[in-house]
Amino acid sequence: MKKFSFLLIFTMIFTMFGGAALADNHDQAKVRIVHASPDAPAVDITVDGKVVVENAEFKAVTDYLMVPSGEHEVSIFAAGTVSEGKPVLTTQLSVEADNAYTVLAVNKLEALEVAVMNDDMMTEEGKTKVRVGHFSPDAPAVDAAVTGGDVLFPNAPFKGVTDYLETDPSTLDLEVRAAGTEDVVLSLPGTELKADMIYTVLAVGLASGEPALDAIVLADPSATVMPKEMPDTGKGGVTGLMLSMLPFVLVIGTVGYFFYKRKNAFQA
Repeated sequence: MKKFSFLLIFTMIFTMFGGAALADNHDQAKVRIVHASPDAPAVDITVDGKVVVENAEFKAVTDYLMVPSGEHEVSIFAAGTVSEGKPVLTTQLSVEADNAYTVLAVNKLEALEVAVMNDDMMTEEGKTKVRVGHFSPDAPAVDAAVTGGDVLFPNAPFKGVTDYLETDPSTLDLEVRAAGTEDVVLSLPGTELKADMIYTVLAVGLASGEPALDAIVLADPSATVMPKEMPDTGKGGVTGLMLSMLPFVLVIGTVGYFFYKRKNAFQA
């Protein structure tokens, strides 16, 4: 009976620690945030009232944050004003488990809004993927092309995001043109597209004025060739502690059972 009780307690401990650790990433989505509003000041951003970004300036990009699936309230504040409770913009964000999203603050300050991109995290092994997002509020629709050559992504409007193009790894000289013309508005020479990587090229800034038109390049490793669960910033917490303690729980349980058996042997 004692032996059964001991094993039952050990199983409960394993379930408490191991089960919680293994369940940590269930029902979670990945979300990163980009400040792409050219004339907005540095901002603080909250999700469901919790500050997740502080003092982010134009072109700032966060790491992916782990967010529970479902509906979330996202608010953007001028940096340092969260305590005043007066956001510049508040919007609802809906995310699904096991998906990844890039959330952007876009447009000029007077018309600030949020755009959301669904991020593909998979490639065929050895291949690369690239897409283009147009977030320059005063630029016309654009074509993304090989310098002096073929158009890869035609006629992307403001806030438009192209489909991914999967291709072989290469280094390309790219350019952004006013749609349907040869007028180059942004050059991207020596753009390296590596194997098993996924790229998002964001055109940001102003075609006429400051800050000038520029590009943000987001580069992400393909989940095809990496473990599905990767360590994320700030993900330690209680569950991380439980996971780190799991080997000790197993050792303690094994040693305890060994001494229990020895004790019974001497008492026999």
